[in-house]
Amino acid sequence: MISLETIMKVIFFGTPQFAVPTLQQLLDHPQFNVIGVVTQPDKRRGRGTQLMPSAVKQVALNHNLSIWQPKRIKKDQDTLLQLKNSQADVFVVVAYGQILSSEILQMPKLGCINVHGSILPQYRGAAPIQWCLYNGDRQTGITTMLMDEGMDTGDMLLKAYTDISLFDNADEIAEKLANQGADLLIETLEKLEANEIEATPQNDNEATYASLIGKDDFIIDWNQSAIAIHNQVRGFYPNCFTSFRDNKLKIMATIPINDNYLQALGEKYKRLKHQINLLDKTEGKPGKVVSIIKNFGPVIQTGEGLLLLSEIQRSAKRPQSGWDLVNGTRLEVGELLG
Repeated sequence: MISLETIMKVIFFGTPQFAVPTLQQLLDHPQFNVIGVVTQPDKRRGRGTQLMPSAVKQVALNHNLSIWQPKRIKKDQDTLLQLKNSQADVFVVVAYGQILSSEILQMPKLGCINVHGSILPQYRGAAPIQWCLYNGDRQTGITTMLMDEGMDTGDMLLKAYTDISLFDNADEIAEKLANQGADLLIETLEKLEANEIEATPQNDNEATYASLIGKDDFIIDWNQSAIAIHNQVRGFYPNCFTSFRDNKLKIMATIPINDNYLQALGEKYKRLKHQINLLDKTEGKPGKVVSIIKNFGPVIQTGEGLLLLSEIQRSAKRPQSGWDLVNGTRLEVGELLG
């Protein structure tokens, strides 16, 4: 057993921004010594051809940590040997992006601890935050677990819950969960070392899966309900799109014309509520602009209900309000999207 009166040696596995708060917590905590970082290889990002480091690698560089970036960690014998020889007490894994082999899982003294962005066994897999929003869930959270060879199937350690508002998007929930996960990881390591946690097996019969998101998931089908489209837009933020005058139009934020959603809006939307009460109740073809609300934007007919476009992004333009779209394009009632 390792005493936290001494320093616990940690190797951190992670790649995106979601993993950074946990790494930073470990670096800032006096009882943990991060002796190295494993992250995905650099990728070409943006319009240029320059290779860019992952968010986790950038933090590691700033702290002069040892860095491993194997293309396939299961097959990289040099990395495997160095990990084995590190004599790390624990491997911490947060959104790393590769499956760890049984050989790796058995290397550290306390095992491999994963910080997962859902309340397991719900939403095992690659995109738990996005799919819980897509499905309209009102609560999510973080689970820490002892890793095994399955996809997020290991025994659970601790859980922490977070409520989801009707207008939260994936970026906002990811930020909340990233910070929550960082705190929960520290608590997990301390309690695990002190034998204050009893690992709990997952019930596979209750498991659901959050698969990788494909490009087709971003396409808006106006035959869906206003609420379904709203959840798609915030779940897959900021990538959902439709067509407008033969060009791509990203839909960044929406407001369903629905009492529950309108009541959840802040004080500044009182004028919006008043103008919605004045809307014509006539229906049109899904995707049709049926009204324009001054200072807010266009109202679109869906397969069920009306949807206000509150933030959009035209091709090669910056994000703008729905009202700016109306003014900038002279959008008119009767036009079709999609």
